[in-house]
Amino acid sequence: MGLQALFFYIFAFVAVASALMVISAKNPVHSVLFLILTFFNAAGLFLLTGAEFLAMILLVVYVGAVAVLFLFVVMMLDVDFAELRSGVLKYAPVGFLVGVILAVELVVFVGGNIISPEAGKAITMPIPALTERTNTAALGDVLYSNYIYFFQLSGLVLLVAMIGAIVLTLRHRTHVRRQDIATQVARSPETAIEVVKVKPGQGI
Repeated sequence: MGLQALFFYIFAFVAVASALMVISAKNPVHSVLFLILTFFNAAGLFLLTGAEFLAMILLVVYVGAVAVLFLFVVMMLDVDFAELRSGVLKYAPVGFLVGVILAVELVVFVGGNIISPEAGKAITMPIPALTERTNTAALGDVLYSNYIYFFQLSGLVLLVAMIGAIVLTLRHRTHVRRQDIATQVARSPETAIEVVKVKPGQGI
């Protein structure tokens, strides 16, 4: 057993064990922490296969943003998880159906690779060898050349979604004083200054 195979089994075992703990832990904070551990081990598996870009994306996006967001939400909100788990059984048929579909897809994929291992060489854009091109550079070549319009379109979709979320959640409060730039710029000395004539011996 080589060193790479040893690390593969270590990362795979810890990832599967922590994934099981995500759904079996009673404390939701512990579930999120086990989820972060699962992401770290999955990133290690990506590194072993030479996909360093996917490993970094998994750590930066999912661990650095999504999982940490889950952790803060769970810790700050007083959510009654016992009440949420009480209605899990009614979704069991749907979950079982999704699990069966995923299992069939895995069997078809693995069986297809075993039956015809040369099928991977017949794709339109084969993956270059790691000695010729790194994983990040190969993804950049494809993303910014063949799929540049789809990449820009996905950016526009995310921009529209962000603007829509801001518009839907923005609430103007009437008791808060806000700065009005147009009113300030349009002021004149006559409206900005008020001259009060005070008689001798009297106050303002």
